[in-house]
Amino acid sequence: MKRMIMTLLLVATTAAAEVPKSVEMRWGVKIPLRDGVRLNATVFQPAGQTGPLPVVFTLTPYLADSYLDRAMYFARNGYVFALVDVRGRGNSEGSFEPFANEGRDGHDVVEWLARQPWSNGKVAMWGGSYAGFDQWSTAKERPPHLATIVPAAAAHPGVDFPFIHNIFYPYDLQWLTFTSGAAPNQKLFGESAFWIDRFRSIYLNHTPFQQLGDVVGNTGTIFQQWLKHPAPDAYFDAMVPTAAQYRALDIPILTITGHYDGDQPGAMTFYRTHMKFGSPESVARHYLIIGPWDHPGTRTPKKEVGGLTFGEASMVDLNKLHREWYDWTMKSGAKPEFLKKRVAYYVTGADEWKYADSLETIPTKMRTFYLDSPPSGAGDVFHSGSLLSDVSSSAPDRWTYDPLDVRPAEQETEDIANSLTDQRSALNLYGSGAVYHSAPLPRDTELTGFVRFTASMAIDVPDTDFAVNLYEIKQDGGSVFLTSDIMRARYRESLREAKLVKPGEINRYVFDSFTFISRRLAKGSRLRLEIGSPNTIYLQKNYNSGGDVAQETAKDARTAHVTLYHDAQHPSFLELPLSE
Repeated sequence: MKRMIMTLLLVATTAAAEVPKSVEMRWGVKIPLRDGVRLNATVFQPAGQTGPLPVVFTLTPYLADSYLDRAMYFARNGYVFALVDVRGRGNSEGSFEPFANEGRDGHDVVEWLARQPWSNGKVAMWGGSYAGFDQWSTAKERPPHLATIVPAAAAHPGVDFPFIHNIFYPYDLQWLTFTSGAAPNQKLFGESAFWIDRFRSIYLNHTPFQQLGDVVGNTGTIFQQWLKHPAPDAYFDAMVPTAAQYRALDIPILTITGHYDGDQPGAMTFYRTHMKFGSPESVARHYLIIGPWDHPGTRTPKKEVGGLTFGEASMVDLNKLHREWYDWTMKSGAKPEFLKKRVAYYVTGADEWKYADSLETIPTKMRTFYLDSPPSGAGDVFHSGSLLSDVSSSAPDRWTYDPLDVRPAEQETEDIANSLTDQRSALNLYGSGAVYHSAPLPRDTELTGFVRFTASMAIDVPDTDFAVNLYEIKQDGGSVFLTSDIMRARYRESLREAKLVKPGEINRYVFDSFTFISRRLAKGSRLRLEIGSPNTIYLQKNYNSGGDVAQETAKDARTAHVTLYHDAQHPSFLELPLSE
């Protein structure tokens, strides 16, 4: 396609009297890669640009037009911005293989952009989710002209996509259909009634998870390839930085995630691994922001998320913050005022930002709560056990998880708008879990950091899944979801190596992958700990046979009888990072 240049007039909305700013566009820009494939870009520049400028680009499978507003913003504020379709998507050549090519391709895009006459040789990246991942993937290739990255809500292959802690989810097919072929599939992706119906179908009919593509009607994806890698391995490792590549990073980095960001596990894995392996000089230039946001909120914050409402301080202008970051790292501008220290985290309930030099220096102290139960057990919200400061000597709790029990699907027929305050899952365990409450808090108490839960359990099957959820229960009975963790029993010792359970053996299960949370718990509130066997349309069902979970059906189903111990010899306890 012949390159076209046109001028767009865009009126700024920040002040009525502000002079309108013009933006020039370069349409159909073709970026050559080392293997001959050409990626398509739409390039935006400040109108009348008289000299070379830094370039910011996003590399996206969601098509360039999705981020037009960002391109306009940065072009109006002194940057060249390139919207680049990944290979095989939009108007780019080649075939799209998720997560496989973005590192090399990103490197080549950086270096091509740096050579253009309108570029001063400094190139940065922008984007979240997949476009957060591919910033890390590009950075590991160390393109010489990459000046900085700002990964938001970065998905991490082998950590939170295409599975979470080695448990796949049917959302994989929803996303793969969204990104199938060259054209956009936005409306199909957002047709939740269709996807819920398909997820319910495989769940209710006990169809093997590996046949999800047939049930959905889209078998032309990489889904089967993913199922061949049910745990982190070399296939996923190749997509992200190695320890040596983390050590070699020498650019400033700004990581952004949220308390309720579905890709927080990925974003925090990238961050914490760089903290572990990066050089002192590189680590000192890595900043972290953790807001109260959900996944899209890491780019466009909203005051209301899942039934929770946050204060005005939560509404950070992230476009402005990005611009200030780019000004600081590429134009010798001032450091963004918001970044008072290297870690910024928002405390819900208090509705304020706090700062620390590192995650480890956040001023909290771990407090331990031990599980305890009455003689009748802790089978549900209304007949619960307790969270005590001393070790319990009470009898164990027991529950049953039958994979053929499909009653939970009765609660999963539509999206739940107030997902963070809704209690229907906690109120409907169907005998497949246990619940524990703390005493009312004597004063306002801040919970900030990573929760840890240790459970001493025995099961009579070689494998099953567990889920742990933590809530604040307010004095008026309202519930606020705080954080959660999930585990497949065969991976209790290592996510990389399966080890089936010896039936009847008491094992210690350490749940240490909870998402980061920061909240001021109100005086009089209680904590609710819920542990059980997940049985939902939104997760791959474990039929407890110990075989290949993707191939299991009703004929493989084995009922799991779970015993949760909490005595002096086999304590079970919750560890919380608290401060007053």
